Order: sequence, then structure tokens, then C-alpha cells
Amino acid sequence: MSFFKKLKDKFSGNNEAVESTEKYKEGLTKTRTGFTSKINDLVARYRKVDEDFFEDLEEILLQADVGFETVMELMDQLRFEVQRQNVRDTSNVQSVISEKLVEIYQAGEEETNELNFSDDLTVILMVGVNGVGKTTTIGKLAHRFKQEGKTVMLAAGDTFRAGAIEQLDVWGQRVGVDVIKQSEGSDPAAVMYDAVRSAKSRGVDVLICDTAGRLQNKVNLMNELQKVHRVISREIPGAPHEVLLALDATTGQNALIQAQTFKEVTEVTGIVLTKLDGTAKGGIVLAIRSKLKIPVKFVGLGEQLDDLQPFDPQKYVYGLFAEGLDKEEQLENEEADK
Repeated sequence: MSFFKKLKDKFSGNNEAVESTEKYKEGLTKTRTGFTSKINDLVARYRKVDEDFFEDLEEILLQADVGFETVMELMDQLRFEVQRQNVRDTSNVQSVISEKLVEIYQAGEEETNELNFSDDLTVILMVGVNGVGKTTTIGKLAHRFKQEGKTVMLAAGDTFRAGAIEQLDVWGQRVGVDVIKQSEGSDPAAVMYDAVRSAKSRGVDVLICDTAGRLQNKVNLMNELQKVHRVISREIPGAPHEVLLALDATTGQNALIQAQTFKEVTEVTGIVLTKLDGTAKGGIVLAIRSKLKIPVKFVGLGEQLDDLQPFDPQKYVYGLFAEGLDKEEQLENEEADK
């Protein structure tokens, strides 16, 4: 059974899941256009799966920012699987690649991509450098939670960057949620204290906290985040329940460097990969997972409010290979009808 057939069977009858799969297909168009055309050219050049084919495939995957370690692991597994299944025709390789990429992403990992919600007030701390789409992500998360029937509040903890408070305020008005704020230059920990107290008193379900994203001085960043952590956990034991790091997918390997820095200064529980629809190198998802061992929890697949989607490795890999996998399934069906 083809990879896509398995995916369709898994989500059969679930309209929301089917719609989400289509969003991945649409959102990864830019990556797939470059990526798939190279794979198709490769398949056209080689009729048989041999060592030269594998070497050229390796180069294509590296250019897509999949990451060196992940590519090496994938190539080893592909060689084994191709031999085991006796795959000789290159046109049948895409389904094998797809399945192996999903397996590599999920291998030996017990943690889930699901957010950790509390029975009472859930506090989510949002971190990331300026310009990665952190505030937009907060707005879209607030919209998602509201759609799920939760009450949401925002905390404007980025008091350092000019305009950050106003930007969050605009998002609060857009999605219809309250924003707790103070003046520019205020102590972020004081904002968090007010926000937690206010959220508790109003019986809010989710409090999403913005933070400053300056990396020029890691010591200052660490001290500020630790202070914010202390204030939140003092008011709500066990909080924050999630520390989500926003990374811009279009920055490629630079996103990995940012992630490593934030991982050093705070306990990141998940990644939100923004602007995935804007990059031709969408393989960065796999590189982040392989190198940092932090789950990607959401991906940005467009400009609309509902284009921030929970990350699903199967939908993601289908988005990378959609046309090729659809074609494989069509050929399978034609063979079955004969």
C-alpha cells in the first residue's frame, strides 16, 4: 500500500484532518516545486536504483536543508530498504523515502507534538528573536484556542522593543482577547505577575506570554527569562506549561543556531516553525528534530488565521512529495484494476 493511501485511510471520514492535509500540500508548494522537480529530474535520468542515484539524491536532500546527520541516516536506511524490497525502478522510490523520513522523525521519541494543557490556567511562554513572526504566532494561537472554545488572555512581556506592545494589542483586538500590558521599558516580570493574577481572577483557560527576543547578550536574556519563569511558577506551580520557540523557516541553518542559543538559556518544550510556506528549503523541520531533539509543535503554512497548523510528520512529508505520491497511487490503482 502506498504512503499516501495509508495517509488517506488514516484520515478517512475526518474532514478537518483532510482539510489540514490539503493545507500542508498548499503551504509546501514552494519547497515542493524546487524539491520535486529535482527528484523528478533524478528519476528521469536514472532508470535503475544504483549508487550514482543515491549520491545524487543525497545532494538534493542536503540542498533542501534536511541536515547532514538526517540525510546520512536516511541514505543508510534507503539502501537497506531498497535492497529488502527489491526496488529496482527509480519511480517507486518516493514512497520509500516518504515512509523513512516519517520513521526517522518519530524514531525512539516518546514525547508528543500535543500541547501540555493544565486542568486550570495553562501558561504558554513564547520566545524567539525579533522578526521571526513571534507576535503573529501568538495571535494565531489565540485564535485557534478561541475556536476550540477556550478563553484566552495575552501578556505583553516584550517591553524592550519599540512597538512590540502595540503590535500585540492589535492582535488582541483582531482575535477578540484581552491583553495585559504596561508601558514600554517596564519590567517584563511585573507584566507577567499582573497577567497571571488577572487571568486567575477571571478564570481564563490559556495565558500566552510574549517575551523580548534580543540575543546580543545571552546573560541578560537568561536572567530575564529566569526571572519571568520564577514569577510565573511562584503564582502557578508547574507553570509555564509550555515554552514555545518561534523560528523562521526561511532562515534555514541560522534557525538552528537560534534554537541552540535559546535551548541554552531556557527549557524549550516545543518549536513553532513560521513561514514554512515561504521557503524552498522546507527540510529544516527534520534538521531541527534531528539536531535538537525538540518536537516541532506548530508550523506556519500561510497568511490566514487558520494557517498555523499542528505539526504532523506524515502530512508534512506528504506535502513534500505530493505530486509524486499521488502519481504512485494512481499507478497502483491502475495496476489493481487490470
